[in-house]
Amino acid sequence: MPVPLDPVAKPLDHLALIGRDEDMALVLRGQSLSWKDLRSRVSLLASWLAELVPTKGARVATWAAKGELTCLMPLAAARAGLVHVPINPLLKHAQVKHILADSGTSALIGTEARLKSLEEGDAPADCMVIGEKAAWEQAEALGANLGPSDSDPESLCAILYTSGSTGKPKGVMLSHANLWLGAVSVAHYLGMESDDVTLAVLPLSFDYGQNQLLSTWYAGGCVVPLDYLTPRDVLKACANHGITTLAAVPPLWVQLVEQDWPQEAVTPMRRLTNSGGALTTELVRDLRRIFPQSRLFPMYGLTEAFRSTYLHPKWVDEHPTSMGMAIPFAEILVIADDGELAGALEEGELVHCGPLVAQGYWQDAERTAERFKPAPSMSEYGGTAVWSGDRVFRDVEGLLYFVGRRDAMIKSAGNRISPQEVEDAAVATGFAEEAVAIGVPDDRLGQAIHLVVRGSGDEEALRKALRKDLPNFMQPAEIRWLDAMPLNPNGKIDRSLLAREARA
Repeated sequence: MPVPLDPVAKPLDHLALIGRDEDMALVLRGQSLSWKDLRSRVSLLASWLAELVPTKGARVATWAAKGELTCLMPLAAARAGLVHVPINPLLKHAQVKHILADSGTSALIGTEARLKSLEEGDAPADCMVIGEKAAWEQAEALGANLGPSDSDPESLCAILYTSGSTGKPKGVMLSHANLWLGAVSVAHYLGMESDDVTLAVLPLSFDYGQNQLLSTWYAGGCVVPLDYLTPRDVLKACANHGITTLAAVPPLWVQLVEQDWPQEAVTPMRRLTNSGGALTTELVRDLRRIFPQSRLFPMYGLTEAFRSTYLHPKWVDEHPTSMGMAIPFAEILVIADDGELAGALEEGELVHCGPLVAQGYWQDAERTAERFKPAPSMSEYGGTAVWSGDRVFRDVEGLLYFVGRRDAMIKSAGNRISPQEVEDAAVATGFAEEAVAIGVPDDRLGQAIHLVVRGSGDEEALRKALRKDLPNFMQPAEIRWLDAMPLNPNGKIDRSLLAREARA
């Protein structure tokens, strides 16, 4: 039976209490945890964390591949009264250094190989750095157990770092209620049940990836985490584990529909979900051809409000490019440029209201004030709303459609990339005097990074330096060298002209 839509939020660690003892909750490489095991391991890890970092509300970060640590930490840290800061394992030490310093992390637990890549000074002096293996050994040696917490659901539970249109990654503050109600909402509208098995292929360091765990566990189901190397790895995992739920972003779907899917991977599949970019009509057609019995859920979300809309499967064939309607617990308004509610077919800004709205950006009042503002007067929820900056419109049936982004964010391979972060890294190499990063349409990535630079002209050296300082998904697909940057009438670099030239 699908889960009920319960609007009452609880402390996040209470998710560990839901499933039946004998059922599987987590299937890892070489290790499987029943729900009984999950409860005891969360309790064990939480007890060790509480002794390691006794200050309530302190931040504890993880930087590791998908495994027992990264899967259990959201619940264990919550139970210990700490704030979890998951770090994308693809990030390099420069980004990790910023996140650790900005969040004021008290302890970093990570894969030994990743921790060795840190340079002196990357971790704050008062931040403990502990290997993943050592962490479990210490927890097991302590052997204590910590019972369910009584945390206020509105208290801070996690900080997820996401790129903005300018500057370095910013931390989105999420409460227990944000994460709990997000799990309830998604599990409900997807119709998830206790016998569902979710393949978690997306990174656990951002909202969509983390919700793979939380929504499945809210339904009492099982999660199979996968750090895949090739699309074939995804197919094999689906077949081997009888996967019923698969979430991906468009660039991964492009690769997956090109594969020859075995019947044993197709037959159990109940639902496919997409976010991180719009599905094309062609992708929808290919997914419907490969998985004719599966329900397809295109979705749109913001880290600042978790998830905003979904398109019901019954509308996918006739409206494949629509964003759909608001998910449960979300109120989505389209506000015209005059501040009034936009009418049908009238373009406006998407504004998200309701209990899924995050608590703002960590230690960044200025950027919080830019995005988190009072809800429009016609909102039923009131309070604070997320003004997305995304331009949308509703059709006469009430379905939403995406028009464009107000900012210059680059969306590549499902990742939100700050142009300024790429530009700053290029200039910091010493091989570029000025740099402009532009997103250009790409069939496989959604957008590819086109980097325009004025500098030495030594492309090999620049690329080598960027590979050292930036993760793979931030690497430019093309570098264009100029003797001088074009300027607009205000004397600033004419980014619009460079963008038009790059996309021509």
